[in-house]
Amino acid sequence: MLIRLIILFFPLLTGLFTYVQSGQHGQATEDPEKNRKPNIVLIMADDMGYECLGSYGSAVYSTPNLDNLAKEGVRFTHCYSQPLCTPSRVQLMTGKYNFRNYEAFGYLNPKEKTFGNLLKEAGYDTCIAGKWQLNGMSGPKKYPGWDDTNRPHHFGFDEYCLWQLQNGRPEGERYANPLIVQNGKALPRNGTAYGPDVFTNFVLEFIDKKRQEPFFVYYSMALVHDPFVPTPASKEWSRSSDRYKESTHHFGDMVEYSDKLVGRILDKLRQTGLDQNTLVVFTGDNGTNVQITSLMKDGTKVKGEKGSMADGGTRVPLIAYWAGKSARGVVNQDLIDFADFLPTLAEAAGAKVPGEVDGKSFLPKILGKKSSSKPYVYMYYKPRWGKFEAGVFARNHTYKLYGDGRFFNVEKDVREQQPLDSNNLTASERVVHKQLQAILKRMPGVS
Repeated sequence: MLIRLIILFFPLLTGLFTYVQSGQHGQATEDPEKNRKPNIVLIMADDMGYECLGSYGSAVYSTPNLDNLAKEGVRFTHCYSQPLCTPSRVQLMTGKYNFRNYEAFGYLNPKEKTFGNLLKEAGYDTCIAGKWQLNGMSGPKKYPGWDDTNRPHHFGFDEYCLWQLQNGRPEGERYANPLIVQNGKALPRNGTAYGPDVFTNFVLEFIDKKRQEPFFVYYSMALVHDPFVPTPASKEWSRSSDRYKESTHHFGDMVEYSDKLVGRILDKLRQTGLDQNTLVVFTGDNGTNVQITSLMKDGTKVKGEKGSMADGGTRVPLIAYWAGKSARGVVNQDLIDFADFLPTLAEAAGAKVPGEVDGKSFLPKILGKKSSSKPYVYMYYKPRWGKFEAGVFARNHTYKLYGDGRFFNVEKDVREQQPLDSNNLTASERVVHKQLQAILKRMPGVS
């Protein structure tokens, strides 16, 4: 009888022994999350220059969530966007300089491939929320497909919740009583609703739904673009008639509310445990509105110069955090521009970068790994909107050379008030001038 039992249970005992042994070697007990692609959350504020965050030296705005993100991750001090929203978005989403594919304000040609397309092809569930303004309905000319509510899907986003998809600003704003289209349908108008809350709730719901698979969230925030109006945290919000009254006084409230919304997303990631495998990146699309001047902790004042190619129009915050993987509390001074975002997200996702991309991945810098630094930032800027000046420049940390010959020491002359005399440069200045001049000669100028 005993022999019969041994024969009967021997295969089971052998299998159990093999399972235990494999577990000891880290095979059968391996965490399935270990090799999963990282989730990616890219948040971009609208019209928020670097000077708006406490971690960058602001003395007047409260941004505890973003400041803590910088403390826990990597804060980049030299990130440069285009000076205006559509030029920035086109470059950010495609990884290409503006001379390649920026055709009109408020328009992204459907032939282009975005980071949404790349990540979707790499197996990600994707969504976009916030400001769109890319269908080609801005300005006097409407481009083919300006009313196509499928356009976000075409650019790689499975789901969307957007303002200014096929409706212009006169039809409905983005804050109180917002005009928002979600996955093809206009949401009911509601005087008590606040657009940024609607967008954020959509993002949180998407994260909840997609937590089992790698996801990509591109949150193109509506805040802090004008009109400067109360937020639900402002005392004026309690009076419905005051929700539409504009004043630069509300700008600080809008910055603080942006930070609060970022905090809600970070809380969701922590509560679900997804923060351990999520790369979070925060930036701004261009410099701050020209109506705003901000006081810094060192006593200096920074004037917003949106639309201008000076630092006040192009230098933006950039913070990246990936729990357990990103460098912690690092301040990185390498040069970054908006063409670098697509290859960075692609590398994180294991996606192949298209050939005609101008940017360079800064993922190694986020992870604290050694990598070569960009020696310069090149900008081609033809706004195609407003009365802003077009131009090109090449710059490093200290010097900046424009295509028209103006040469500045931007470390000493941030507002670019005193151009250097090219006929009276020091030996070191002549070397840099020659280097930057060579870059501009091989890149397109603005006609």
